[in-house]
Amino acid sequence: MDIVLKENERIDDLEFKDLKIIQNKDGFCFGIDSILLTGYAKNIKANSSVIDLGTGTGIIPILLSGKTNTTNFVGVEVQAEVADMAKRSVKLNNLEDRIDILNSNILDLNKKYKKASFDVVTTNPPYKKLNTGITNINDKKLISRHEITASLEQFIEMASFLLKDFGEFYMVHRPDRLVDIFSIMRQKNIEPKKIKFVYPNENKKTNLILIKGIKNGNPFLEYDNNLYVYDNQGNYTKDILKIYNKI
Repeated sequence: MDIVLKENERIDDLEFKDLKIIQNKDGFCFGIDSILLTGYAKNIKANSSVIDLGTGTGIIPILLSGKTNTTNFVGVEVQAEVADMAKRSVKLNNLEDRIDILNSNILDLNKKYKKASFDVVTTNPPYKKLNTGITNINDKKLISRHEITASLEQFIEMASFLLKDFGEFYMVHRPDRLVDIFSIMRQKNIEPKKIKFVYPNENKKTNLILIKGIKNGNPFLEYDNNLYVYDNQGNYTKDILKIYNKI
């Protein structure tokens, strides 16, 4: 397919069902956190309507299109340049009939969709509060990492608005924000149902959390087995290789 690449862009092979993605080496490229989230959300029901908040270059809906039987994805990205890359990646993979990329701030989605329009919400939102941590002078990276265009509370509030009753919410985030996340989820009527702690290896502290919530679900939290990224030899563990579809 004739896809025009812009300056500093490249096509990366996702090494799964021949899926590919366009990224800009000077922008914010997807990381393992997005990959892990698609592994956590891969059991969503067939034919669910799914919206990904803060989709970036579209990595989550693109990978989930290959891992699930869901046929209706929307990826929402506030940065026009990044949303354009996502749209071209969708076209590159011939997924235009399954994935729609929307260039919009998530705060405006209540003007575009009715309440309870989706079965599933996924999100890998910015991890850092505004004015915390080292800021990056590159605007694209800054917006991807810091809560500039929308806060954690606003991401969860919009997820609650968009979700149907008993719809599923999947998020990847940092463990230091866990109290905030669970508190906000409860306030916004998304009940935390599952959590998985991710560790770089057995000798290091957890640095990522995967969370599943249910809109208006009953209180009950299940702890999934811990996930270790690397073994003692510095190789990916079997659990990670399964997520990457290597075994």
